[in-house]
Amino acid sequence: MGEGEARPSFDGRQPQGELCGGEGLIFHLQSQFLNSTRSYDLVFLGAGCATLSLLVRLAQSSDLSNKRVLVYERSPKNLNDRTWCFWEKGEGFFEEVVHHSWDTVGFYSNEFSSDLTLAPYRYKMIRGIDFYRHCMGVLEQYPQVEFRYEEVGATEEIQRLAPVVFNSIYDPSQKDPRATHLLQHFKGRVIETAEDFFDPAQATLMDFRVDQGHGTTFAYVLPLTRRKALVEYTLFTERLLSDAEYDRGLDEYMDRFMKIGPHQVIEEEFGVIPMTGQSFPFYRNGMYQLGTAGGQTKASSGYTFQFIQKRSDLIARALIEGRSLYQLPSDSSRFLFYDRVLLEVLAKGLWPGDRVFARLFARNPVQRVFAFLDNETSLMDELKLISSLPKFPFMQAAGRVLAPR
Repeated sequence: MGEGEARPSFDGRQPQGELCGGEGLIFHLQSQFLNSTRSYDLVFLGAGCATLSLLVRLAQSSDLSNKRVLVYERSPKNLNDRTWCFWEKGEGFFEEVVHHSWDTVGFYSNEFSSDLTLAPYRYKMIRGIDFYRHCMGVLEQYPQVEFRYEEVGATEEIQRLAPVVFNSIYDPSQKDPRATHLLQHFKGRVIETAEDFFDPAQATLMDFRVDQGHGTTFAYVLPLTRRKALVEYTLFTERLLSDAEYDRGLDEYMDRFMKIGPHQVIEEEFGVIPMTGQSFPFYRNGMYQLGTAGGQTKASSGYTFQFIQKRSDLIARALIEGRSLYQLPSDSSRFLFYDRVLLEVLAKGLWPGDRVFARLFARNPVQRVFAFLDNETSLMDELKLISSLPKFPFMQAAGRVLAPR
């Protein structure tokens, strides 16, 4: 469900990095000295979604014209390494690189199934390679933006290069042991059938009819043409599966529920997104944190892209207007509490995850659920959502979240 949202190809089997995703790539900070005395106005560690989203906003405001910028990334962004999915009203900042969108989605479970009309939302997909090409095309017009493709060195040395340093490299070793942690992990296939099979106007948002033996598990299908679609097998659990188990889950879903027939696999992808209720300070270790490292991955769903866009817009406006970044509003503690409660329910098995999401979509308009997952609902709407869920397991989880740790 996460990007849903971040859909990276990932070989390392650790939580995905700057994740817009993630966004960017995980690579651990290694000790090495920088042989550079050049000074910059801004330095970025990681060149994934969060960094590029902020830089393109600065570029379109012409604010990059008088700034020298240094960006560190492990390697050039020239692969289609992920797919971001998200819902949005109207046209967004990156509308021109939206690969496909849907007005209607299906939700399926043993408890509730329905086709959901999303207006005024649309469910959108952006391919990583299209996003990178667009952003790099914009930034190529600014020769004062320098990219260094190498491992990041000692951060205390990097901080001497510029007065403002942004970090979007998520470090899984910084996990708070007191917080609840799950992994959203998934394997997907882009498949092509021999004959027309899909309806490109309707996607499957979540299908919980798959076996729930591992924990909260669902599939989703994003048709791109009448013969081509992305099919994902996704889990919210503490541990990853073996390669064979992901393949078996995909095969069983496609055979039993899609009845897919003859087809070929064009691409495969694998990804891991951290889902955690721990707090992520915006400013830490002398750097401003972006993307997953800055808490822009929604703890209870894994969606990241839109949260990064909101944060990027706030940061860009502050930089353009010369305001202190310390003045930026912090993330809502109310929604973080909701996320922590749901994670506790899922992690401790207080209520089956498939039934939680079935209740949400069965007893609330999809627009209310989307707004809630975007942290944009009113307290009245939140009370309606909460009242649609079973009281005892969520009260039990809330008590655990509020208890001193």
